Amino acid sequence: MKSMTGYAGAEKARNGCTATVEVRTYNSRFLDVVMRLPNAFRSFEDRAKELILRRLSRGRVEVHLQVRNESESDFLVEIDASKVDVYRSVLDRLKKEFNLKGDLSLDFLFGPDGVIKRLEAEKEIESCWPTVQDCLEDALDHLDAMRRREGESILQDMESRLRYIESCLVQIRDSSSDLAAQYRDRLKERISALTDGMVEVDPARIAQEAAFYADRSDISEEISRAESHLSQYRSIMASEEAAGRRLNFLLQEFNREFNTMGSKAGNAGVSHLIVDVKSELEKIREQVQNVE
Repeated sequence: MKSMTGYAGAEKARNGCTATVEVRTYNSRFLDVVMRLPNAFRSFEDRAKELILRRLSRGRVEVHLQVRNESESDFLVEIDASKVDVYRSVLDRLKKEFNLKGDLSLDFLFGPDGVIKRLEAEKEIESCWPTVQDCLEDALDHLDAMRRREGESILQDMESRLRYIESCLVQIRDSSSDLAAQYRDRLKERISALTDGMVEVDPARIAQEAAFYADRSDISEEISRAESHLSQYRSIMASEEAAGRRLNFLLQEFNREFNTMGSKAGNAGVSHLIVDVKSELEKIREQVQNVE
């Protein structure tokens, strides 16, 4: 079992290329990957997402990738022709208006908004992919370890609550095992109290009423289904596959069974136990929201 929240980072350097990756994950019903990387290396985005999709199945994933290429290989330049005439016109006007002599600095040709821009050669960019891939996989390994640790903590908490629910189910089954006899005794006592023992009631009639009440209040099927859900829940928790959605669905089934028990139970003790169980189920549901 894994938590959906986590953070990890990694850095790799090889053949003049240095890659740094930070990965953060958050709760989300679906898998949503957001990549932030330099424009020059935008061609890596689809491949990086493919690596992430192999490792994660649910949650919001934010990846911040930085790449520095310090290779001494040749690079290309691009001339922004649209700016050349503008800069030339401005220079001519400056010379005339301020009577400037000599040549003006050509620093404007370079820089973020300059006429000449450096372009990374495609082969130079592509040579960085193995480094980026190794770095991202390292970060995902660290992220997986962190999410597993947190998932183990969630699992232990849920198992503790499941044991309590299991003990409540045993008590509910014991308390409702002989509803007919319980109701028959209560009915006799009530009739006796109302008539001061002056009226003799047909035992067969009392038995018939008790049987009718017991059949209407029988929760043995709901108990059996809840026990089955409990076993299935533990099986899913022990699985290596993503469990969050299945656990959430099973909790809904749990709640349905206990709601039915609560509406049918005529025993105050059973009703109190059901309230306790539903409280524990709500706490488990909160935990499941963070399970992948």
